[in-house]
Amino acid sequence: MAPTKVLVTGGTGFLGSEIVKALVETSMFCITAIDINPPSLGTSTFSDVRYIRANILQPEELQKVLNEARPDVVIHTVGVYPLGAARYSMKGKEAVFEINVEGTKNIIEASKECGARALCYTSSVTVVLDELESEFRNVDERWGTGRATTSYGQSKAISEHLVLSANRPDFATCSMRSAPIFGPHDPATIPTIHGCIAKGETPFILGSNTNLQDYVYVSNVADAHVLAVRNLLGPATAAGEAFFITNGEPITARDLCIAVWKEFGHVPPFQVGIPEGLAWWLGLGAEWWSWVSGTKGTFSRGVILDATKTRYVSIEKARRVLGYQPRVGLPEALRISCQHFKQQWKDQAKR
Repeated sequence: MAPTKVLVTGGTGFLGSEIVKALVETSMFCITAIDINPPSLGTSTFSDVRYIRANILQPEELQKVLNEARPDVVIHTVGVYPLGAARYSMKGKEAVFEINVEGTKNIIEASKECGARALCYTSSVTVVLDELESEFRNVDERWGTGRATTSYGQSKAISEHLVLSANRPDFATCSMRSAPIFGPHDPATIPTIHGCIAKGETPFILGSNTNLQDYVYVSNVADAHVLAVRNLLGPATAAGEAFFITNGEPITARDLCIAVWKEFGHVPPFQVGIPEGLAWWLGLGAEWWSWVSGTKGTFSRGVILDATKTRYVSIEKARRVLGYQPRVGLPEALRISCQHFKQQWKDQAKR
């Protein structure tokens, strides 16, 4: 029997490369990884994986690649996630929607046209949780989407709807709603938290510090995608469904920061609590100062809302339907991630 063919979009990126690695480790799949960029420095590549340069915004080019690869299943990870202040601004919304929505449309059409049997989409908890003024406690997949107030959350909700609406008996689709992902090569979470040390921001506690939030280690997200692929090509009980994927260990933002800073040998010299209401006004003042001075600061009203609201979900559906179980717990995941960055920054200092 010929091996199952899997094509991973964004296959050289932070999550995509980890999914490729997880697929390789099963020894069950013939894998093609497509991306607009070559593998980044330090990213794992595999001799038995085909790496092809392709742009999901070029339908003809994309169709040609998929027609040649003839995948049984496509895993679509490509997406743009605005970082820093851009996360809370609608400026540049068009670029976010072009990649996240139009790119996904192209993938759906190319996958169906080439005869793929299934499509697994990398979505995000933001399809629900990016209604930034609200709080969410242990919500599940029955919670409605469409109320996100960020360009990212809006674009992912639209894209997810397109994917799930494309589900058919001969083309099974599902959506993986991951929490904020961290790990080695993490472009955002660990570097941002570590950056607070140099800025002298570690003593400040925003809000009550009782608001739980979700995060997920990159290899756990990769495992969930592999489980989804197996399901879609087997019993297909995941077909037409969305799944929250987290570490299942909600933690306060402050406790997460403390855990990261500890790995770098830093303990805040003192602590100052800032009530949520005051923090919001300070965020507004920081935005004003950034505009006046032309410098980028850490704080903004969006950051305050992100840091002070309760936002965590249930992964019971993923456990029940996919058999998902986070293999790497939060303490170990943070240790591995921070060790990676310590070594990386140490090596860079030697150059």
